[in-house]
Amino acid sequence: MAKKNKKIKVAHILHSIGGVEVYMRLIVENCDPDLIENIIIHGFKNRKQVYTDKNLNRVNQFFISIKREINIISDIKSVYETIKILKQEKPDIIHSHSAKGGIIGRLASFFNSVDVLHTPHAYSYLSTPNQFKRFVFLTIERILKLNGSILIACSESELGRGIKEVGYKKSKTELFNNSVLPISFRDKKLNYQKTWPENYICTVGRPSYQKNIEMMVEVVREIKKEIPSIHLVLMGVGEYYPNLDKVEKLIKDYNLTTNISLVKWIERKEIFKIISISKLYISTARYEGLPYAIIESLALSKACVVTDCDGNRDLVINEVNGYVIKNNDIQDMTKKIINLCKNEKLRKRMEQSSYELFKKNYDLNDNISTIESLYQKYARINEK
Repeated sequence: MAKKNKKIKVAHILHSIGGVEVYMRLIVENCDPDLIENIIIHGFKNRKQVYTDKNLNRVNQFFISIKREINIISDIKSVYETIKILKQEKPDIIHSHSAKGGIIGRLASFFNSVDVLHTPHAYSYLSTPNQFKRFVFLTIERILKLNGSILIACSESELGRGIKEVGYKKSKTELFNNSVLPISFRDKKLNYQKTWPENYICTVGRPSYQKNIEMMVEVVREIKKEIPSIHLVLMGVGEYYPNLDKVEKLIKDYNLTTNISLVKWIERKEIFKIISISKLYISTARYEGLPYAIIESLALSKACVVTDCDGNRDLVINEVNGYVIKNNDIQDMTKKIINLCKNEKLRKRMEQSSYELFKKNYDLNDNISTIESLYQKYARINEK
C-alpha cells in the first residue's frame, strides 16, 4: 500500500484516439493532483493535444512512434522509446490502454520493476471476423498477461471476458467502470449548422467493422416503410472510418440520402446537444468496452436500443431503459425503435430509468476515487 500523502506517478501508455482519448482526458482532469501525478506517453501525431489536471496545470506528455496498425519497425521503436522515457521518469506504476498501448507498455515494463495495469477498452481479438487473426490476437493477450499485469476492466463484460477467455486469475483483476461527469447546458442551441429535421434518432460511431453501421442503414430502410420521415443522425464519421464508402453506397442505393445525416468532426458539447434533443439513441456495435456515447446518453436521459454485445449489455437493461437486440436482428431492432418513437409514455419512463442508472453506476464524481485507490494499491512506493 502506498504511503500516506506520497504522490504517485502514473505513466499512461496509449494510442490516443476515440474512447481511449476520452478515458485519458477524464482521468487526468479529475484525479486528485495531490495524490496522483499522471504523465502520458503516446503518438507524435498527438503533439498538439493539451492535457491539464484538476488544478488546470499542464500534464507532461512524451511522444513515441506508436501507430494503430501493426508495424514491426515502428512497434519495436516505440518499445525502445518507451523504455527510455520510463527510465527517465521513474513512474510508480504503468497504466497501458487498448491493444497497441498494452503491447508496448507491457513489453517495456520488462525493463522496469513496477506493476502494469492494463485496460483493453474492448479486446482486439473481437475486432475481426477472421478466426485465424482472432486466434493470433487472443494468443498475444494471453502471453502478455504472463508478465504479471493487472487487468483493470472498464466494464463487467470486459472483466468476465478477461477471466474466461484471456485467462486472468480473479486475483489479478479489478473493475473501474468508464464514467463521465453529469452533463448540463445553459441552452441547447447548436453552434453546428444542422441539416436534419427536428424529430430524429441518433448514434455516435465511425463506419467500421466494430460499429456495424451497415446494419443501422438496413434498420433505417425498414423503419422508413412505416415512418417515412424517420431520420438518423450519425456522428463520429471522423478520423478513422474504413467502411465509409460502403455505408455511403448503401445509403444511396436504398434512397436514404434524406433520411440519414453523416456528421464528421464535431465538438463534444455539440454531440451532447444533438443527443439531448433526439428521440432516442441506438447502437449496432458488434463489440465494445463500455461505450462513452451510451453512458452520455444515459446522463442525458435517453432511452436506448442497442445490440447485445460487451459494453452495450452493461449499460442498457432490456425493457427498463431501452431494448437489447440480438446481433444482426434487423427486424427486431426496427420494431423496437418504431415502438419507442410512437409510444411517448414508454419512452419517457425509460428515459427516467436511464438517468437513474447513470447516477447509480457511472457518475465520475462518485467513481474517480476507485481509480485513485487502485493506483495507490498497486504502486510500490514503499519498496523504494
